Amino acid sequence: MTSDYEHLQRAAKDHLWMHFTRHSSYADADVPIIVRGEGAYIYDAQGKRYLDGLGGLFVSQLGHGRTELAEAAAAQAKELAFHPLWSYAHPNAIMLAEKIAGYAPGDLNRVFFTSGGGEAVETAWKLAKNYFKLTGKPMKHKVISRAIAYHGTTQGALSITGLPGLKQQFEPLVPSTFRVPNTNVYRADQITGGLLDGSDPEAFGRWAADQIAVAIENEGPDTVAAVFLEPVQNAGGCFPPPPGYFQRVREICDQYDVLLVSDEVICAYGRLGHMFGAERFGYVPDIITSAKGITSGYAPLGAMIASDRLMEPFLADGEMFAHGYTFGGHPVSTAVALKNFEIFEEENILDNVRSNEAAFRSTLERLKDLPIVGDVRGEGYFYGIELVKDKETKESFSDEECERILFGFVSKQLYAEGLYCRADDRGDPVIQLSPPLICDQSHFDEIEHVLRTVLDKAGSMF
Repeated sequence: MTSDYEHLQRAAKDHLWMHFTRHSSYADADVPIIVRGEGAYIYDAQGKRYLDGLGGLFVSQLGHGRTELAEAAAAQAKELAFHPLWSYAHPNAIMLAEKIAGYAPGDLNRVFFTSGGGEAVETAWKLAKNYFKLTGKPMKHKVISRAIAYHGTTQGALSITGLPGLKQQFEPLVPSTFRVPNTNVYRADQITGGLLDGSDPEAFGRWAADQIAVAIENEGPDTVAAVFLEPVQNAGGCFPPPPGYFQRVREICDQYDVLLVSDEVICAYGRLGHMFGAERFGYVPDIITSAKGITSGYAPLGAMIASDRLMEPFLADGEMFAHGYTFGGHPVSTAVALKNFEIFEEENILDNVRSNEAAFRSTLERLKDLPIVGDVRGEGYFYGIELVKDKETKESFSDEECERILFGFVSKQLYAEGLYCRADDRGDPVIQLSPPLICDQSHFDEIEHVLRTVLDKAGSMF
């Protein structure tokens, strides 16, 4: 080890408070330190290479080391490093808003920039409440979201999140949020209490959507402002919508005058082969929340995209949406986003995802011959692999087995074998994959090979 490396390790343990991290796990082990990236790969401080199977954190659409994006940031910083969007504008924010509005479905033409995804979710909820107050329905403030769904860590977004384990230590949170079932077809029998077994995905999707109507009726339609749904739910391991699900949800929201918020912090900007997941599944929401891939991770940025009708009350004389962020729509970040989309178009990134997604799926489905692999699910370049103790009964891991096998072995060994991805037990134990959108069959094969090597060993640990 070099002295520089030893210093970094010591400083990391003494001063750096890492996010969502069990710091005790590094008491007698080195902190992984990533120092550079190139294409679909990242490299640690020791020079070892890893395939970035998670796209950083569902972020790195174009991969690492894109000098065009770095140069766009540098050029903008030289010209105008910072100015807020509080009653002022700058060219990049204007042009990016126009670009995003052009990509968005329906009349979603109003773009409110934030620093990231959680802020976009906060913005959407605040807008929903404010909008209904201005339009004569001041009681509409409640939010419905799905079980196990993750929507962010801020007090409001965390309240909307459907993961009790992430919430309890921060309660009391913002009140007035309620959960409905998610669309995990693999666990349909469990979710519906034996009513449906998932063999008819469309029937299950209709049932799951109808639970939103039940929740609205239970709370009172005059009190519910919005429903927050991801096109493909991330937490729990990539739950795609069954056929017809979002069409039924749209009908329900229209019936009760409830806003449909498509939370696309992960699913937007090519992850599912379209600029927006709503487009992939054929529905038009009232609001889209987005972030992550908007800059391919080269600068922090988020965006809430709202329909023209939601902007309408705020155009009245003297009205204002009293909300904003210092760094929302930062000149450097918006410059990077514009260049990011320019590269998307020049290199046909969306076409690359759509033309390769079937190969990605079939490559991952090879793993279903392993006894520990219960389900492979997802869309585009966004997949979850659910691990089970017994494939016949779909029996999941116990808490002790999750600690010992998923975190004690699988997570560490995947990294040791050169694959950076995520082992997660929010819901059932899964491996999550979200590689850069530039990946091809060679990368899929590499992912499958490492997963097979590690999961084959893990299957013998029960």
